[in-house]
Amino acid sequence: MSGLRDARRIIEVSGIPLEVVVIGEGRPLLFLHGSEGVDATTDRHLLELARHFRVIAPWHPGFGFKPRSSELCDVSDLAYLYLDLAEQLGLDRAVLVGASFGGWIAAEILVRNTRAFAHVVLSAPLGIKIRGREDRDIADFFAMTEDEFCEIAYADPGKGRKDLHNLDDEELAAHFRSRETLAFYSWRPYMHNPQLRRWLHRIALPTLLMAGAQDRFVFDGYYAAYQASLPRSILTTIDQAGHFPHVEQPEQFAAHVVAHYHSTSFADAA
Repeated sequence: MSGLRDARRIIEVSGIPLEVVVIGEGRPLLFLHGSEGVDATTDRHLLELARHFRVIAPWHPGFGFKPRSSELCDVSDLAYLYLDLAEQLGLDRAVLVGASFGGWIAAEILVRNTRAFAHVVLSAPLGIKIRGREDRDIADFFAMTEDEFCEIAYADPGKGRKDLHNLDDEELAAHFRSRETLAFYSWRPYMHNPQLRRWLHRIALPTLLMAGAQDRFVFDGYYAAYQASLPRSILTTIDQAGHFPHVEQPEQFAAHVVAHYHSTSFADAA
């Protein structure tokens, strides 16, 4: 398991305890994780980002070692919770990075309020509906075995597999708690907010979308449609990566985040 376990701390936000890792120095970067946790299945992306930023990486309530709060009912609640976190930490012109499910949360944050952030990276974000009612945009994660999911979500399926036999009792409970929490937030409607796409035009910040070239978890064209809804966005594709580029290609992932930050910082200062 990740060596970051010893770096966890608890920050109480609006009466809700958040498990958070804070590492590195420099411009603050809020990293919102995907389907399991900050460091699933590796922490390499955080360590790479921490070479350039002060990385603030919370576990969404109900993921990791803490139970889900009964006060949080949907993804919009998570968005408001992180807006409160940003205000509490005094974030200013920070970088917001969301991966997969975390990309959905990031988009929900930004259509509400962009004040704390100046740069956005959405890596394989979920959260919107593109095609018709009977057309599945996103594969049914909950109907698959782990092997089936890894086959469509990773260029190298081995990078997504977790050996549950090597987890201690606390880690095993966290694994299944995370799955349960993901289902709670994303089951109905499945992995999207029907209204979110309508309001993406409100995100006027420079936004980088990243997609893995071998991502088969979403239909071909999903990220291009996402990018088309964002007024100041570009889309880049990472080879030898599926739905989780930060896991499979952490160095490239971090390099794209850094390059986006520097390019938009220069443009905004001009």
